[in-house]
Amino acid sequence: MSAFLPLLDADNGDGALLAALARISPIIVPFSLKDNAALPQDADRYVLVDRDSSVNIDDVVSILDQGADKVILPLALAKDIIGVVPAERLLLLLDVGNVSAVSDKIRSGVSGVLIKTPSVDVDFIGSVSRFFAGSSVHVLPVDSSTPPTRSTIRALAGAGTVLVIPTSLLTLSPTDAKQLNVADAFLANLSSDRPDGLFPTVVSSHAEGGRTVGLVYSSIESVRESIATGKGVYQSRKHGLWRKGETSGATQDVVRIRADCDSDALEFSVVQHGAGFCHLDRPSCFGETKGIAALERTLQSRLASAPEGSYTRRLFNDPELLRSKIMEEADELCRAETKDEIAFEAADLLYFALTRCVAAGVSLADIERSLDKKAKKVTRRPGNAKPQWTQKADAAAESSAAPKSAPAPATPAPAPAVDVDAPIRMRTYDLAAASPEERAQLLRRPVLKSDEMIAKVKPIVDDVRTRGDAALLELTAKFDRAQLSATVVRPPFAPETMQLADDVRAAIDAAYANIYKFHKAQAEHGALAVETMPGVVCSRFARPIARVGLYVPGGTAILPSTALMLGIPAQVAGCKEIVLATPPRPDGSVSPEVMYVAQLVGASAILKAGGAQAVAALAYGTATVPKVDKIFGPGNQWVTAAKMLVQNDTDALVAIDMPAGPSEVLVIADHTCNPAFVAADLLSQAEHGVDSQVVLVTVNLSDERIAAIEAEVDAQARALPRVDIMRQSIPKSIIVKTRSVEEAIAFSNDYAPEHLILHLENAQQAVSAVENAGSVFVGPFSPESCGDYASGTNHTLPTNGYARQFSGVNTLSFQKHITSQEVTAAGLKGLGPIVATLADCEGLGAHANAVRIRLRALSQS
Repeated sequence: MSAFLPLLDADNGDGALLAALARISPIIVPFSLKDNAALPQDADRYVLVDRDSSVNIDDVVSILDQGADKVILPLALAKDIIGVVPAERLLLLLDVGNVSAVSDKIRSGVSGVLIKTPSVDVDFIGSVSRFFAGSSVHVLPVDSSTPPTRSTIRALAGAGTVLVIPTSLLTLSPTDAKQLNVADAFLANLSSDRPDGLFPTVVSSHAEGGRTVGLVYSSIESVRESIATGKGVYQSRKHGLWRKGETSGATQDVVRIRADCDSDALEFSVVQHGAGFCHLDRPSCFGETKGIAALERTLQSRLASAPEGSYTRRLFNDPELLRSKIMEEADELCRAETKDEIAFEAADLLYFALTRCVAAGVSLADIERSLDKKAKKVTRRPGNAKPQWTQKADAAAESSAAPKSAPAPATPAPAPAVDVDAPIRMRTYDLAAASPEERAQLLRRPVLKSDEMIAKVKPIVDDVRTRGDAALLELTAKFDRAQLSATVVRPPFAPETMQLADDVRAAIDAAYANIYKFHKAQAEHGALAVETMPGVVCSRFARPIARVGLYVPGGTAILPSTALMLGIPAQVAGCKEIVLATPPRPDGSVSPEVMYVAQLVGASAILKAGGAQAVAALAYGTATVPKVDKIFGPGNQWVTAAKMLVQNDTDALVAIDMPAGPSEVLVIADHTCNPAFVAADLLSQAEHGVDSQVVLVTVNLSDERIAAIEAEVDAQARALPRVDIMRQSIPKSIIVKTRSVEEAIAFSNDYAPEHLILHLENAQQAVSAVENAGSVFVGPFSPESCGDYASGTNHTLPTNGYARQFSGVNTLSFQKHITSQEVTAAGLKGLGPIVATLADCEGLGAHANAVRIRLRALSQS
């Protein structure tokens, strides 16, 4: 805050004086002088409307719209405009004798007052200040023929007011009887609390929104010079006056100098030139620049140095490409739904928008100046979109409008219109150019709002738990649209429910054989026995989990493969009861493919129900549905939330296989890749659902090679039956450019994908570097589809990054391991003292006693 406010009292043409004043304080400008050409463009201005003026409300609004920070109005005009203009933009002009005429409404409708007084009576002014408590109080002596003293400025500041000084009484020259030096006026109320009389000074970057770049010290002499010259001048505690950049060239232009609330410290807001403020040639003493300011620096550097033909250079040189990217990212931001998605898409849009600005020579400071002007406007635009945008919205609204008849049943809101002619493309990022924060964003999946979903499924789970089969039948009718008299089918299954085409039956049989063979090899049949010390034998042996529930999704695809992947390891492990749950079709039947697999794996029951209600029935059991000990299988967010809910209920006593999320694949491709193969692998996962996660990591591929893959994605997707799903999932997916296989694998390990496909020259060698993945597909002829159906591995895999902690489903998932120990008498003599000592150490006497009572018996025998 400033100890005084300058009042432009003549058509002053002294640009140097006005520039110095603008650095330290807002300038009060009479309405008649508001267009003074000598006023700095970035000066904070309070426009004074005197009582003799013919200014009306529209004029006041116009003044504020044009960038004035505040308007100072006489009481008569203020009464009309209060409530029209925000209080923080208004100051009240009063004669000292009219203070008592101000009502509470007027006082609360302005941010402060400018009092004209014939003389400066500090005590009286102090009482006026208390009347306007919470508001700023400025004092303008009517007799302005002589300059005020510094002691007067200090006294008024002590009374909580600010003195107004006409510019005719201010100078950049030394103080004399006629004029007061500007720096003397500014420093009048400053008081150092340091023995050396210096003022701690925070230096902030004006171009970076006030980010702190350093902490220095100022003296009266250095402040005086900075105010006059507009250059960064400070006080070195060792070397005296320090003119920043005098030797290094890293000079500063001072924009603002402000004192803190206690008037014992300063802030210099500066525009830094050269390498930066820090003596280590960095922009700040407090670390590297981050956020938008860092992005601006990066883009400015790329504008100067990006190689010809590179993606960045193309963005700078091709206005149509850049325009397309801005439009694309704006559309994706509008379509984003979750907080993280919106932040991610907004960051993309800001990147390309700032690229446009840097290419045109527009800086963040320029943008902030424009934003400041917009923020100061009082008049608001209608807010209507331009015709080229409203026409699209109107067309969408017309196409989805319902007839004005009887209310229809509630239906989901229509999805946004999709442009079927738009390219089906992924988003591309260069990992080398990404900041740590941007890299972290690339690794993120959409946030799964598990708490919200658990709250939604809890009433369903509780209903099935309480009312059993009755609730299950009602919920199946409601959610699965199937009217059933019973939900459970037990073997033998009727042959007519398993009628299949010969080629489908043969394919299922072959897949069954491969999966069974691989999972049979995983089973542990023999016990592990180890003699840890003489007479002490520890063993571990496997036992099947007795009762398991296998959830096989329905919905957008028939999935007999999931029935195979869950049923076969349960069968191999020897589970006594295998309950397969799957949503019924509208006619109440189960797909014949799933029925056939149920027979192959020896299912003991089929539950015709889906969603949270099926999970609840498996967890708690009903009169007809057997209770299980562990639930397996993928599903939508309702199924996942229900699984998470029941596993944490001690009454259910049920475990689950793993948390689940949307399907995902990460493909790593180098120069040996076949673009058609890569595109096919990406699309095979993208077709699962609109929330599928698809990532392509390229290894030193040219832009042309990447474009070839993108062209294949677009062409193949258009020829596939689930193209409508891919139009939504592919634009949410990403291409990440890396420079080496090592960098690509490191990114993949951090991402921890469900499926990892290696289109690499030495793909087998790269497998040894893989640390986190659900399943790996090695080489150009190992499509993920093979693992999904019939190669032998399991396709129920950890998603959403859980491959860091979880394995995919396997035979051991259906077994539990029990340990045993057998200690002989001789063994106890050696082990017993060790155990007793440790039990004593933990204060567990009964534990020690169980050993010692036996040792005493042995010693007596």
